[in-house]
Amino acid sequence: MENRILDKVSSLEVFKYFEDISRIPRGSGNEKEISDYMVSFAKDLGLFVIQDEALNVIIRKDGTKGYENGPRVILQGHVDMVCEKNMGTDHDFLKDPIKLRVDGDYIYATDTTLGADNGIAVAYAMAILASNEIEHPPLEVLFTTEEETGMGGAIGLKSEDIEGKVLINIDSEEEGKLLVSCAGGLRTHVKLPIEHIDSPLNEGTDCIIKVRGLKGGHSGMDINKERGNANKIMGRFLNKLNRRMDVYLLSLNGGAKDNAIPRECDATIKIYSSSLELLKERVAMFNEIIKNELNTSDNGVYLEVEVLDKVSGKCLSKTSTEKVIKLLYLMPNGIETMSMDIKDLVQSSTNVGVVRTFEDYIEISSAVRSSVESLKRDIVDKTKALVSLLGATVEEVSDYPEWQYDKDSQIRDVFIKVYEDMHGKKPEIAALHAGLECGLFKKKLEDVDMISFGPNLYDVHTPNEHMSIGSVERCFEYLVNVLKEIK
Repeated sequence: MENRILDKVSSLEVFKYFEDISRIPRGSGNEKEISDYMVSFAKDLGLFVIQDEALNVIIRKDGTKGYENGPRVILQGHVDMVCEKNMGTDHDFLKDPIKLRVDGDYIYATDTTLGADNGIAVAYAMAILASNEIEHPPLEVLFTTEEETGMGGAIGLKSEDIEGKVLINIDSEEEGKLLVSCAGGLRTHVKLPIEHIDSPLNEGTDCIIKVRGLKGGHSGMDINKERGNANKIMGRFLNKLNRRMDVYLLSLNGGAKDNAIPRECDATIKIYSSSLELLKERVAMFNEIIKNELNTSDNGVYLEVEVLDKVSGKCLSKTSTEKVIKLLYLMPNGIETMSMDIKDLVQSSTNVGVVRTFEDYIEISSAVRSSVESLKRDIVDKTKALVSLLGATVEEVSDYPEWQYDKDSQIRDVFIKVYEDMHGKKPEIAALHAGLECGLFKKKLEDVDMISFGPNLYDVHTPNEHMSIGSVERCFEYLVNVLKEIK
């Protein structure tokens, strides 16, 4: 008999569909199987379906009785997920299903990201498409791909394939909060050429310095929580260390995704054997400093040293070592500006998400965000000015626009009315310092009326990602009531 985890948590069909898609590997760039699955799902229901070149899936369903002439409403979410796992976890995101577990009101994965971002949107839409009981206007369900790595699906979407003029994005993560604006963004890839030399140290020791214990998080939604960035912490420590002893880099690797605040970073270095105790002392001293600074926001942080048994005969030259350290230390990171129009809204920021060492260069990848285009460009210009001094280059990719507030939104009014009817109070109207596909949809579809909402999700883009069962149920009822209101 099929072992299903979520059948016991709720009778809502949403959880059945969420468990179904959790069995399908769907990391960004690996969406062919989930895209084909959604096409088959639509065909089994006898619904009109399109699968485009970007593997986006568009499914249309007629309105129910009494709603046939209503406006076509787009329900939208992305099928891909961020693939993060704890160190030492035996999980292959290319083939293994997500191992779900339930703890009280929450659904977790086991030592990996859950994929509720944005699998819950997919499950919501599937439940509505499959239902013969839910009243709704004509629907157009849009499942996009590669949202987490630069919104490739939304970029590849053809406007002529879309009929709807009202769009409900289900990619928000806080119940009771309606998002009506979002930041634009882009990715930068900085490449610094490096030179390898024979080791200049006659009596050298190779060590790995490790940054561990950080919470990480979403580089947009969690950037205001002032959590530690493992890559930047490493850059700061190496900069201090390099001023006090001879240090030669062998490699530097940290983070997994440029849109996730990095939790771990490793620097393999070569030092004189006689300096080993001094290195350990410096690590201990820096631990006190960084733990004190992050005591409230990220108090689990620590650095540690692992001494390697084998000593490499090669290392980066002193010039390359110093350039890498300076680049990482000085790279823009964190909050740049705050909005003066919306309270507590981060206006622009950047996240040094990934550092990787290759044979001939070191690459640093960052996610840049801003609700003001000129400020986004300013961050990129600062990066370019810095790297030019060190002989590095910058590549810009996945540039996407912001979504500006629409004071005349009718779908926002419907969401507010229904929420008041259900809860006796108004929902929170907010802007988001993160990239939603809504910015691209607004640019492509022009006069589309949009809103974004969703149930409570926590610690997305980390292995501690979890989702509230009760919130999923309440928000689904909310969505059903909104659709019932649109004729």
